[in-house]
Amino acid sequence: MHTPPIPAAAPRLDATDIAAAVRVLESGHLVQGPEVAAFENEFADLVDGRQCVAVNSGTSALWLTLLALGIGPGNEVIVPSFTFAATAAAVRLAGAVPVFADITPDTFCLDPDAVRAAITPRTTAVIPVHLFGHPAAMDELTAVAQRHHLALVEDAAQAHGATLAGRPASTFGTAGCFSFYPTKNMQSIEGGLITTADPALARTLRLLRNQGMERRYHHQIVGTNARMNDVNAAIARSQLRRLPALTERRRANATRLGERLTGLPGLTLPTAAEGVGHVWHQYTVRIGPGLGHRDTFAQNLNQAGIGTSIHYPIPLHRSPAYTTAADLPHTEAAAQQVLSLPVHPDLTGTQIDDVAHAVIALAHATERAA
Repeated sequence: MHTPPIPAAAPRLDATDIAAAVRVLESGHLVQGPEVAAFENEFADLVDGRQCVAVNSGTSALWLTLLALGIGPGNEVIVPSFTFAATAAAVRLAGAVPVFADITPDTFCLDPDAVRAAITPRTTAVIPVHLFGHPAAMDELTAVAQRHHLALVEDAAQAHGATLAGRPASTFGTAGCFSFYPTKNMQSIEGGLITTADPALARTLRLLRNQGMERRYHHQIVGTNARMNDVNAAIARSQLRRLPALTERRRANATRLGERLTGLPGLTLPTAAEGVGHVWHQYTVRIGPGLGHRDTFAQNLNQAGIGTSIHYPIPLHRSPAYTTAADLPHTEAAAQQVLSLPVHPDLTGTQIDDVAHAVIALAHATERAA
């Protein structure tokens, strides 16, 4: 398969990450040991001191949170359709029904008005996704959740270090869930984490991740094996130390790319709402009709050496696993138009300029051919 010279993402471990992993492998403390506890304590500093429970994936973080909240059969959970499948999958895995609501076209995040319209007597929770590194409208969503006595579970899998009015993502709701998959803003190869201000909920989550045990063979509840191992935790600790610098590089790259693409006809650039500390997990533009079909535009960029990604081409409510008759016009439009351009921290300024030049050249060529 052809790999563009400028890839859409560049997940990698540096020498400090590898050294951390080797140190743990040589120590003999491999599972749910001191590295996991240390990572949880250190990540707490990023989320205003909330309790942190590390698990084996972002999907597990969402699923266990719903289980810990007692959400299951007979319950409905409002989620966006324009997101990665894990958001809705966690609801199904818990035995509840995902109810899809529309997004706002500027942020790609859940629309509070759409959430209000989707509430029924069976609704027990809302899962807003801080998509592409931009926090959802948490002030409005918190008010909706409080008024209707709903749990608010933040899917912060793409929002490590993102803020809204100075508050970190994952600190508004009942709980917040992170992923440390290799393409995320920080990684641990695989891993996830739940944040909460509720000690009782944190205890239940720790029981659920570890076969229901606090002491070996003393099963308080029925649990599962969703533990983070110490090798993953050591890598995560190393990545966490570099997260501020990595985030600043993402922001600088996003700013530079935006400056060069501003005003290009047919191209809608992403923006950050007032008071938002965007962390640019993705730099996702919209390809308008004047630039031709989005998939063709992406293919031509790839041939020009610029890697792209489409997040997400099929809304969840249209996929075979979740097909519903939901009417979500902003979601449908986004799925047809979005294209993510390279913005990851490994890119140099020159490479960002190359991305911009390729987009501009292709746009002008498309315009001439029309």
